[in-house]
Amino acid sequence: MPDSASHAAPAPSAPPEATHPCVRCGARVPLDVSLCESCNPLGLSQPATSQAHGTVFVAIALAVAGLAVAGRLALAGIGPFTGQVSTVEGAPGGLAITLTVKNEGSKAGSTTCRVTDPAKNGVGPAAVLLSPRIDAGQTRSFSTTVEQFGAAPRPLAVQCEAP
Repeated sequence: MPDSASHAAPAPSAPPEATHPCVRCGARVPLDVSLCESCNPLGLSQPATSQAHGTVFVAIALAVAGLAVAGRLALAGIGPFTGQVSTVEGAPGGLAITLTVKNEGSKAGSTTCRVTDPAKNGVGPAAVLLSPRIDAGQTRSFSTTVEQFGAAPRPLAVQCEAP
């Protein structure tokens, strides 16, 4: 009979120490150290985690602010837009409406127009339509068919807004 004491399992080894790469060369260093011995031979104080995260936060904040300014500059001068319903006619599946929209701004652009039934006092269905591109100071008409108001012609109201 074999002796069970002679076949004992080896003792478990200690788990490996958690590490991350050195910020300069990529060598593995402990989590509480930023630079390896060869990159910091004099043992100077190391950059704090809050410094690294703070730098990233500032960079992201500046990027967001830059994008906001760029977006504002790109959209400045588009609109305001004024719109009116030119015609409303019955059509298969709904109403054929024609909108006339004027761009009173200094740049060409498109707008979103919200068509409603004024008899419902703002309650009820609405059709949201995107206008074609309208040059600065120009007026443009476009037609579409909407299903939200049924097929019986009726007076409709429109409100167009700048982007």
